[in-house]
Amino acid sequence: MALVRRKITAGQILLMLILGALSLTMIVPLLNILAKSLSSSRASPSMGGLIIWPREFDFINYRIVFRHPILMPALWNSVIITVVGTFINMFLTTTAAYALTRPQLALKKPIMVFLIFMMLFNPGLVPEYLLIQRIGLMGSKWSVILVTAVNVYYLIIMMRYFEQVPQSISEAARIDGAGHWRMLVSIVLPLVKSGAATISMFYAVIRWNEYFKASIYLTRKSTDTVLQVILRQFVVLGDTISILGQQNIWDYNVFARADYNALKGATIMVAMIPILLLYPLVLKFYTKDVMGGGIKE
Repeated sequence: MALVRRKITAGQILLMLILGALSLTMIVPLLNILAKSLSSSRASPSMGGLIIWPREFDFINYRIVFRHPILMPALWNSVIITVVGTFINMFLTTTAAYALTRPQLALKKPIMVFLIFMMLFNPGLVPEYLLIQRIGLMGSKWSVILVTAVNVYYLIIMMRYFEQVPQSISEAARIDGAGHWRMLVSIVLPLVKSGAATISMFYAVIRWNEYFKASIYLTRKSTDTVLQVILRQFVVLGDTISILGQQNIWDYNVFARADYNALKGATIMVAMIPILLLYPLVLKFYTKDVMGGGIKE
């Protein structure tokens, strides 16, 4: 059977050009930051905003970042909070979504009303701070992990995915002797992989970019904070004393050769690359149907 070639209209060409131009406005600045971070301190100050290729290739900025006594602990704290926090988020969200989509669940409507009420009327930061202080979690990573353990909005989205799984599949599994945990892990979750991957990505992005609550709860030591707090102090507020004023601790010669803007670029790239690597892993699930491989009714 011969393939029918679709003609590209002038409107589609115009739309592609517009989208391409918009993409360049986002890609070029990122490539410029990357180029500056990989350039020598002598060449980077003269690099304009449209230069996307490094000059006098040098890893000095990344050497400073990965040897810094504050930046590296903050990076590992962000990784730990993101990994552990996302796991807890998904465990609680999927189990709650499974329970709330069971037709035999009692008091389902009052529970949903309560959850939506708590989503719309947040009690605020002060009661949350007092609670964290009273239970002794101030300065602990668990203060940031547990305080956002479940997002009701994402829970409702996950429930919509679970509701697309026909009850006949669960009934067949129950007849075969499967319990609720076995049905969730072996039957329901494999059928909603696209939704689970999407919600996992949302949670991971929120965890990785968290700085406000971390700046409040993780204040005992400078090494207890997360990378986004350091990034905000360094890049946004221009705080070079607390971030770069460590030359008495480490190699002063390396520190003295650094260019401030190039070093900012290296810090930004270190903060961006881990979360950017997550997107290709999740995108493959977007094109898969929620019932791909399931039983058709």
